[in-house]
This record gives sequence, C-alpha cells and structure tokens, in this order.
Amino acid sequence: MKSGCEGGEKKKGRSVELPVIKGSTAKGAMAHSRTSRWRAGALIALNLAMIAHIIQWRITGSTVTPIEPSEAMFTLQNGAVNAGFIFFILAILATLIFGRFVCGWGCHVLALQDFCAWLLKKMGLTPRPFRSRLLVFVPLIVALYMFVWPTFARALTKPPSQPLFPQFTNHLVTTEFWATFPPWWVAIPFLFVCGFMTVYFLGSKGFCTYGCPYGGFFSLADKVAPGRILVTDACNQCGHCTATCTSNVIVHAEVKQYGMVVDSGCMKCMDCVSVCPNDALYFGFGKPLASVAKAVRKNYSLTWPEEIVALLVFAVSYFAVWDVYQIVPMLMALGIAGVTTFLVMRLIRLVRSKDLSFYKFNLKAGGKIRRAGFVFGLLSMLWIGVNAHSGWIRYHERAGALAFQNLQIPDELALAQTTADQWLSPSDRLNLAAGKEHLSKARDLGLLTNADALPKLAWFEHLAGNNARAVELLDLASKHQTGQGRALSLYYRGAILNRMKRPEEAIASLEEAIAERPDLITAREERGESLWLMGRREQAVAAWSDTVRGNARLPLAFNFLAGAAGPTGKPDAAAAYERQADQSTPNDPYFHWMLGIRLKNIGMNEQAEKHFNKAIQLDPSFRSRRN
Repeated sequence: MKSGCEGGEKKKGRSVELPVIKGSTAKGAMAHSRTSRWRAGALIALNLAMIAHIIQWRITGSTVTPIEPSEAMFTLQNGAVNAGFIFFILAILATLIFGRFVCGWGCHVLALQDFCAWLLKKMGLTPRPFRSRLLVFVPLIVALYMFVWPTFARALTKPPSQPLFPQFTNHLVTTEFWATFPPWWVAIPFLFVCGFMTVYFLGSKGFCTYGCPYGGFFSLADKVAPGRILVTDACNQCGHCTATCTSNVIVHAEVKQYGMVVDSGCMKCMDCVSVCPNDALYFGFGKPLASVAKAVRKNYSLTWPEEIVALLVFAVSYFAVWDVYQIVPMLMALGIAGVTTFLVMRLIRLVRSKDLSFYKFNLKAGGKIRRAGFVFGLLSMLWIGVNAHSGWIRYHERAGALAFQNLQIPDELALAQTTADQWLSPSDRLNLAAGKEHLSKARDLGLLTNADALPKLAWFEHLAGNNARAVELLDLASKHQTGQGRALSLYYRGAILNRMKRPEEAIASLEEAIAERPDLITAREERGESLWLMGRREQAVAAWSDTVRGNARLPLAFNFLAGAAGPTGKPDAAAAYERQADQSTPNDPYFHWMLGIRLKNIGMNEQAEKHFNKAIQLDPSFRSRRN
C-alpha cells in the first residue's frame, strides 16, 4: 500500500493511509478533523473565560460564584443556590436531549486531557485506552456519594418537623470565590496527574472514564437522550471514525450493529462525523440508548480476577490520598487512584507474563525483564511507595481528628487557665494521649505541612500543659492558613499567651486575628484582657464595650465591665453590667467556675468569688477544686 503521497513519496506533515477493513471500498488517507479546530477554539475560550473570572474577582473583590458542578453540593446541603448548581442542572437537562456534548465542548479538564494527548502524539506516542469492566462505575458511585448520599443521610436522621431540603437562598455572588477550592498551587500537581498522567496511562479520556463524578450523571442522562451519532447506508466500514475518536469509542462497529453510536462515553466531539470519507455519519435524533439490549463487545485490558484486584487497589489508593495533608482534593485523588491501579496491574503482569510491552517500550521478552522494564518497575514502585506513605499519614491524621472530635471538655473551660488537667475526664485523657500521638507522627514523618491538623495538635499540647509548644504550633499554623482558619489559630494563640501572662505577644496575635476576621468577637474580648493585663485599663474597658455592642449575649465581657466599674466608684454601672451578664449565663456550675477563673486571672477577685460561690452552690463537689 502506498503512503498518503503520490508515488509513495513521504512528505513531512502528511498523514499515511490507514489499513482498510476487509470489505471496505474507501481509498486515500484519513482526513484531518475539521471539527477538532472548532472544538479546540471553544475549549480555549472556556479556559480564557475562567482566567478572566478569577482576575475580575481579584480586582473587584466580588464576583459570580464558581461555575463548577461541585458547587451544587453546597446548594443541596445548605440551600445556597449558586452558579455552579444552575450550570450543573442546565447541563444535565441539555444532556437528556442532545447527549453528552457538554463534556466534549465545555469542560476545562477535558481540554487539558486533549492537550496532553496532542503533546504525546507530537512525541510519537498515541495514548492507548485502558478498558475495565468495573472501574467504569466509579464516577457514578462517587457522584451518588457527593450529591445523593447527604440528602439520603439527612432523611434518615432529621427530626420529623425538619424539612428534607434546607430553605433555598440566593448565593449567586460571592466575595470568597476561592473558599471551596484547595490552595492555588495544588493546581500544578492536579493538572499533571489528571491531565498528563491519566492520559499517558489510561488513555485519551482516562480521567473522564474512571475519575469524573459529573460524568457519572452525564453518562446516565446520555442513555435516555435521543440525540445520537447516526449512520446512513453510505458507510463502508473504513474505520476512520474509530481511529479519530478520542473518547475510545469503537464507532464503526457500533454504527454497523445498531445504526448509531451507543457507547455512553461518546462526548459528541463530532470528529468521527468530520473525517468520514462518505459523509455517512451525522448527528440526529434516534432511539435512546436505554432501548438497546447491549453494547458492542470490547477487548478489555483485564481478566475478571484482575478486575477484582484492580477495584481493591483503586479503593485503597483513593482513600490513602484523598484529603491527605488536608490538601489533595477528591478529583485529584481519583486521578491518582486510577494511575496507581494501572501501575500495580502492570507490575503484576511484569512479574507473571513472559512478554510485555508499553507503548514502544519492550519491558519483558522471552521471560527476561529488559532495561526499560527495570526502569518502569523502579518508577512504578516509587509512585506506589509515595501512595502507601500517604495512606499511613492519612491514617494518623484521621485517627487524630477523631480523637479531637471525641474530646468532651468545653473549650471555654479548657482555655480558662494554663492547665486543664483537673477538668479532663478518663475519656478525655485517652483521647488526648491517642490524638497527640497520631498527629505528632503525621507531622514528624509527613512530606508536607497539614495546616488544619496543626491547631488540633496545638490544642492537645495545651490540654497536656505544654503551652509553649501549643503557641509555637499555632504560630506555624497561622503562617500556612488563610481566612477563618488563620483567624482562629491567631485567636487561640493570643488566648493561651494571655493565660501565660504574656499580654504584649498576645495582643499582637489577637489584632492580627481581628484584621483577618473583624467579626471574631471573642478575639476582641481577649484583646481587652491583654490591655487590662498591660495596665491600659481605659482601653480595655473600651475594647469590652465594643465587644458587647457587637454581641449583647457575652456574659464574660459584661463581667469584665462589672469588675472594672466596681473599683472606680461606679457601683450602679457594675450592678447593671452584672444583671446583663446574668441574663446570658447558663445555670451551669462549670460555666460559673470558668467565669471565676477568667476574672481571677486578671485580678478581679471580688467578681471571681461570686461565681466560685455560685458554682459551689449549684454543685457542692466544686468546693474541693478551690485548692
């Protein structure tokens, strides 16, 4: 057979003629897809629009909420109707009619995969599809977990009087555009894993096939959509359509057997229509896929026993890396799990098979592992080793977080003085020991800093009486956090410094917390305590007055004001403050005791005695705690 050029002469930049399937009358080289250029333009425009959206938010401070399907979770959970929810609903409705074209023409992750596939082809490597019978169900399972399970769980646990769905509110505009996303730098490994690596190992749409939860719903909607790729009698089974399809659909076989494309992985890229030499393919409306008994037989990459192993490996890898260091997002974890599964299964075959190749690399021949095989094995083991280490870290992070959640001592009581030892129950002591051990191991042996685990570890250190260490950890946490997390770390750091009688350092930390979150009233209350300890009493009173103006139900702040008014000859004002404090003070001996400790810390002993006596009156056993 000649090349695609006259006389068999090769010319750079021209396609070579494809082998023709038996019985075909097609001649000539396969044409380039005209549609691919339009689709590339649409995807480039989409990414430019995303960049413009972020720039506009950075300049103006507010913008439309992220147009990202994952945002729909927040609508279903707390009723906040956002742009992502509206987009996802419209995309599903459109897919129910026209099929899965939104994926092919309007997804930034698909654009990334197409770009990576194009780069690989420029390097002489054509991505080969990894076909699994079981892993194709992962996107749907994850989608149900994300969007259906929370509502189902709420239906099982909610009180009868509570509605199933929260009251819907308008959340189309936000000032915290990035609040639901991981740190910006996570985009670099995300793009590499979910783009290049999934394409290289799993095929040109590897992430769409095994990792995209939104695709799980789109593939279901596609099954009932009348919009399909159809065929006329002009088809001669040349195979050009299958060769150009980047969704790994066996187009020529499906249209021959069913008269249309039935694979729900078809993303309506229209490349197959564009390259058909006889114009036999077209987009139109036909019978839904749900009416088709079964799809075309495929050559799967795994045997059934291997499928079971692959599913287990995928699950273990996914849970090992998901949210490790509080950094790896769900979609990235799915991409990592897909790559890990491929590498594990290929390593097994490297050991068991006699001959094995990967792309143009000969890994094993005649039962002997070649140099490329050793390199492949070494790199694969390195990847799997990092995966396993992440799982070990994730275990300790999760165990430490559970111990933190199981602490029963109230924060106010634990934070009232430098040591909370006398207030710890046997259960708290067990959780303190376990949580400190787990989070210390995760911190000491982790590859990255978990900024959200540091405050938990700092709290364990404070409960154990290691306040200097707690302050150090909270300072480190604040350097890695933003927004509310940073404000809370700075607040707790300032509060502990106040208990350590280091008000100059405390006030600096508290003022940073207030600058980060002006609505953090308890930080303003603590700031007043710092000022009082520093002898700046008029400023302290002004700070507490500002605090109660922000929240009129803060008994501690009112008690501080009462304690400050008494010695200055204002008994009427002190009595008024006490009455206001009593209105918000629970009839709880522990709370009264906490108030007494806080007042005693700054020398308001007379005010403190009232609450100590009230606590003893409510529970005589508190008398023994006076010592």
